[in-house]
Amino acid sequence: MIISKKLYERILERKKFLDSLRPLNKLQLQRLKEEFLIEYIYNSTAIEGNTLTLNETRLVLNEGITIGGKSLREHLDVTNQREALEWIESFTKKKKNIEEVDILKLHRITLKGISNYWAGRYKTSQNRIVGSKLKPTPPYKVASEIGNLTYFINKNPEKYKPIELAAFAHHELARIHPFVDGNGRTARLLCNLILMSKGFPSIIIRTKDRKKYFDCLEKAHFGKLEAFINFIALRVEESLIIYLNAFTKTTKKNELLPLSILAKETPYSQEYLSLLARKGVLPATKINNVWHTNREEIEKYIKKIKKK
Repeated sequence: MIISKKLYERILERKKFLDSLRPLNKLQLQRLKEEFLIEYIYNSTAIEGNTLTLNETRLVLNEGITIGGKSLREHLDVTNQREALEWIESFTKKKKNIEEVDILKLHRITLKGISNYWAGRYKTSQNRIVGSKLKPTPPYKVASEIGNLTYFINKNPEKYKPIELAAFAHHELARIHPFVDGNGRTARLLCNLILMSKGFPSIIIRTKDRKKYFDCLEKAHFGKLEAFINFIALRVEESLIIYLNAFTKTTKKNELLPLSILAKETPYSQEYLSLLARKGVLPATKINNVWHTNREEIEKYIKKIKKK
């Protein structure tokens, strides 16, 4: 097992608790999915340079409003990602294997109206990844390597845990870099497709974590998978925290609060608690780009420190 054992045990514990609450309230679930969808799309497109703000993204998706001063491509970028996520939602209900045609479908949706010629087509000339030392797969090997990737996803010869498999698939698709454009967005969609197929909630890779995300991905491209797998695992834990917060009765102990508030009740500063959250030592999640956790997790950490 490559994933951090302690982190994985925490994730499984949260997932087990969430599964025990099923069936989830349909109205609450729909609202939560809508919020996730908007935040996911804003962050995934912003990572690639889209300048629409979170609120502008919400207006485009919910109201169909055209934002002045923003390009048609940026508008299509976010509406295409919504269509792709809706396709994933539908696909996971069918419990099918993930095939090459499905990866091409995600890419076709991603570039629809942006670059219709290249949508769903592999590159025909060598490309590169800006800021990376990696040389992506040459065009004549792409189809073969995508075939190997889908075989790996479906057969899982290394017996990866679901989160490890999702992270590996993301890294592999990014490493192959099979498309002229849309590689990152398609890789993140594939990661969520695998996670959701295995019963996990979708994850959000935030634009503020862009540098760490790319740094961990670069390490994975050169054989060091652990950092990227744990990066993805922390995003899974964040999503589970948000889901559990939405579907459990709020108490003083489990209420999600900003670290700035909780720090006042502890011997630690907000900066120290934020460091613990970034490292995955303190289970936490970001809400409006602010780290949140609850008193119960703070108490667990303090007890653990006192035992040492």
